[in-house]
This record gives sequence, structure tokens and C-alpha cells, in this order.
Amino acid sequence: MTDMRILIFGAGVIGSLYGALLAEAGYDVSVYARGRRLESLTQDGLLYRSKGKIRKAPIKVLSKIQPGDRYDLIFLTVRENQLHTALEELRQNCSPTIVTMVNSLETYDQWEEICGEGRIIPAFPGAGGGFDGSVLDASLTPRLIQPTTFGKKDGREGELSRVLSRAKIPYQIVPDMHAWQLCHLAMVVPIADAYYEAADPENAGKNAALMRKTAKQIRDNLGAIAARNIPLSPGKMQAFRLLPVPLVGWILGRVYQSSFGDRFMYRHSMKAPDEMAKLHEQFYRWLNSSCEKPDI
Repeated sequence: MTDMRILIFGAGVIGSLYGALLAEAGYDVSVYARGRRLESLTQDGLLYRSKGKIRKAPIKVLSKIQPGDRYDLIFLTVRENQLHTALEELRQNCSPTIVTMVNSLETYDQWEEICGEGRIIPAFPGAGGGFDGSVLDASLTPRLIQPTTFGKKDGREGELSRVLSRAKIPYQIVPDMHAWQLCHLAMVVPIADAYYEAADPENAGKNAALMRKTAKQIRDNLGAIAARNIPLSPGKMQAFRLLPVPLVGWILGRVYQSSFGDRFMYRHSMKAPDEMAKLHEQFYRWLNSSCEKPDI
């Protein structure tokens, strides 16, 4: 066991999965929740499906965060449209490090203006899934596709690396997390848009024309990023630019129709259309602007 204290701020799919994995690894984990999720956690605990069985994670459930409650790490796992409110709340807390596992186009100095200088480690989760009633049915993304990703920050990324390693959570450290987020949005925004455009979203992958359109949009997005001398991150993003659009469209169609596509793409797109609509607007506004920094 370890006496390191970890707070999960946000009890959705991502927060619940990371909370369960970190608690099972022996960390002292508290989960901060609200509304119906708070009621569910208070009544049933953090239930999750693992290898066909339902397990209960050894976590504490919080309805409030006190200013003096110090945690070694806070994992912030909220939607983009909840981010500023969450950072305002955490400003009053004395914990030194906030790991922001949020899909966003904003730069991290903007976030530290809200919560305090030097506190942010920018990150992004490698996970997906949903809930079956009160039971979490989620999993980590395969390492080859997208491990948990975070940026370098004053050497403190070493502590985060050790925590994730102990919990057997695959991770990667990138030199420029903002560039990585831009490339990620260049891909996931068109992927989500295809679901919303399809007459039958669940079978969007069967629409060959829509898949080719999506492949071309991803290629164009990444090309526009590269044209601004922003490195494509990770390097495998280059494949979207180098491979023929019909081939990429065919591959996307197979991914959309796979169990991976259902768990990691379809479920999130259908669950968070408002968030994805905002990210769509932010990304293309940035893409059409004349400067690298987003005007948000």
C-alpha cells in the first residue's frame, strides 16, 4: 500500500475508470462527484466490470472539497465546458498538482491564470466506454493506438509516470502537449462530425462516401497544422497525410464498424454532442485564424 493521496475530480467514465485502477493499485483515492453520480456512488460505491465480473473499487466518495485537503495529485476529468468552473473551485484548494485530462484547444497558461501558477500538468486520457446502470463498463485504449498522454512540467511528470506505472496504465510523455492536442482535435472532430452527419449514426462506417469525406478532412486539418510549422504529434499522424484518401476512408470504415469504434468513438460522440460541437467551432475558428494561439 502507499500513503499517496489522489483526488479524482469528476466521476464520469474517465474519472471512474482511473479512480478504480489507481485505488486497486493501492493508492488512497477519493472521488468528487455531484448529482445523480454522487447518489449512485454513495449508495452502491464505485462498481466496475473487469474480466466479466463486477468489482467494487476501494475509494472514498466526496461531495465537497475543503481548501485544506491536500492531495499529491488531482486528476481533473470533466468535460471541456465544465473546465473553467472546476479550476475556479480548485483555486481554493492547497494541492500542488492538477492533471488536466480534458479535450481542449486552450493553452495551459490560461488555465493557470484561473487555478494558480505552476499547478497544471496537461494530459489526455487513453480510455473509453460507458455505464451499464450504475456499473462502469470501460477500458483503457490499446497502447499502440493512444496511451494516456501528458506533457513535461518541471520534472513533476516523473511522479505522474510512477503513479501510472504502478497502476499498469500505459502512458507516453510528449514534448509539446498543446501541439498534441491540436493534432488530436484535427482527427476526432471530423470523426465525431461523421456520426452527426450520418442518417444512421450507428452504421456511419458503412457509408463509403462519408468515410472518404472524413479522411480528406483529417488530412486537410493536419496539413493546415503542419503549414504553421507545428510538429504533428504523435508522428504516426503523418499517415493520414501520406496514404491515399480512398485507402484511409476504407480503414476508417472498418474502425467505425469495430468494437473499438463503438467503445471509444461512437459512445463518446453520441453522449457529448454539445461538447463536440463546441470543440468543432473552436478548432475551425483557430484553423481559420491568422495566429497560432486560439482566440477563445
